[in-house]
Amino acid sequence: MPPPEHPLVRLWSRLEDGRAIVAGVLSGTSADGIDVALLRFGVARRPEPLAFQTQPFPPHLAQELRSVLDGGRLGAREVAFLTRDLGRAFGRAARTLAEREHLELDLVGSHGQTVYHHDGNEPAGAATLQLGDGDFVAHAAGAPAVSDFRSADLASGGEGAPISAVLDPELFPSLPRPAAILNLGGIANLTFLSECEPPIAFDTGPANALLDGLARALLGRPFDEDGAMAARGEASEPLLAELLSHPFLDRRPPKSTGRDTFGAPYVSSVLARARVLGLGPSDVLATGTALVAQSVAEALGRWLPSLPRELVLCGGGERNRTLCRELARRTGIATCSSRAHGLAPEAREATFFAHLAVRHVLGRPSTEPSVTGARRGAVLGKLSLPPLAPAGLDSPSAPGSQVRNPG
Repeated sequence: MPPPEHPLVRLWSRLEDGRAIVAGVLSGTSADGIDVALLRFGVARRPEPLAFQTQPFPPHLAQELRSVLDGGRLGAREVAFLTRDLGRAFGRAARTLAEREHLELDLVGSHGQTVYHHDGNEPAGAATLQLGDGDFVAHAAGAPAVSDFRSADLASGGEGAPISAVLDPELFPSLPRPAAILNLGGIANLTFLSECEPPIAFDTGPANALLDGLARALLGRPFDEDGAMAARGEASEPLLAELLSHPFLDRRPPKSTGRDTFGAPYVSSVLARARVLGLGPSDVLATGTALVAQSVAEALGRWLPSLPRELVLCGGGERNRTLCRELARRTGIATCSSRAHGLAPEAREATFFAHLAVRHVLGRPSTEPSVTGARRGAVLGKLSLPPLAPAGLDSPSAPGSQVRNPG
């Protein structure tokens, strides 16, 4: 009986013949679930989207993660268990969707859960931390996994975010240029696509990290559905002016930020100022929505070489109708959902990490100075393998014998 095939041999073979099934797994800054995208890849064909699903975290893990993201302190023991449990959850989520679609996974690209990301002002230099150990991802998924994508960008002199922008030209090949893609996750990030130059990308400021935090505090709900409460209020111009004076918004790109800047303490400071001004819940939410939209509008005018013809919206914030209307009003630019260009808004980030995992396996660099400030040439991510049958370690199929890299 022939020995089991090494998973990388199988992966490269299936990439060559266009049958590789790759999952991208993501829990974003909002941490509202595990996004999983499944795609079919081949080195000589365009990737084919197959399925997308957002799966809830196990209740105990969701509660622990919310505590951490809202400022709870982690010791070494807590970090060790959380990165293990998140890795298992990400791997199981990928495997669950593949089994639902009656597919066998060949590769997983797992972003992990960001628990810290610098804001560009750290005297000791930039650092970032995503939890969800890649070895546990690979073992739970039963397939090779690539994880920890942002560290190589930092090591190459970059911000570590928004790395997803590097592949936006591939994800939106027919989008008329110049155009901008706005991802409304916990943090809002913008990609500008010109007709002939490399993409420009940067974080513009808070998005759902602020709006969802306000909704939890004011409404006792995880978010303001459709922006309904915000639509009933009126933005406070004095509070909006204060919020727009935040130093991050005035920094020149490349730049990135995270919850340490716009997380729970920031939400608390906004609520404190709102109480001083006597604002009700709907007015506070309207002001937060205005801040997100106005910070995007000012970024478009200040940091791009020209205004885009279209603003394509992705991420969970695309479902917030009030925010979408406010973006169109304040930017003066036609907005549309990324769905109009063939990509579900909630699937962009997970789809990107599937692409990035394949690029890692093929040895293709994914850094661009105009996106994060990193030097060109870094291959992002670290590879983890699933358990190998003992016979496979000594077989002719083991790495170094029959492995061929199609890239």
